[in-house]
Amino acid sequence: MDDRYASLRLKNQLCFPLYAVSNMITRKYKPLLDKLDLTYTQYIVMMVLWEEKQVNEKFLGEALCLKSNTLAPLLKKLAAKGYIEKAKDPRDERNILISLTGEGEALKDKALCVPECIAKEFTLTPEEAAALYGILYKMLEQERMRNTGNGEDSDNEDKEESHESL
Repeated sequence: MDDRYASLRLKNQLCFPLYAVSNMITRKYKPLLDKLDLTYTQYIVMMVLWEEKQVNEKFLGEALCLKSNTLAPLLKKLAAKGYIEKAKDPRDERNILISLTGEGEALKDKALCVPECIAKEFTLTPEEAAALYGILYKMLEQERMRNTGNGEDSDNEDKEESHESL
């Protein structure tokens, strides 16, 4: 293959293994989450709420990198299952507050086994897991900075060209 097309080789793409691993992990979650009657995206919404108890809808979307057209139907389904409640913020009625119900809080105990079961599926050392976590969250933070307009001159290292295509 002509070297000018090297960047189009699948093996040279960082995006492909990220995509494939993301799909693989989501498939591993499915049978565990089916027992809880949750999809993966519903599960991550619940994780934020188990930690925070109550958040506004905008915070939730930003925390999970979900747009409102994706988040709104998720919240509607979780409310229909009795896990969350939505209400206008009495201090600012433009904000929607999302709160756990008692049933949503009780689901937390049933979900305790999920992270442990997923962790057993992979043989990463704690150091490898920490390095991967750091790299992925660095990429997420860079994108958040670009999207909020605060990333113009935040870190010169981040502007260096990568040798691999994303």
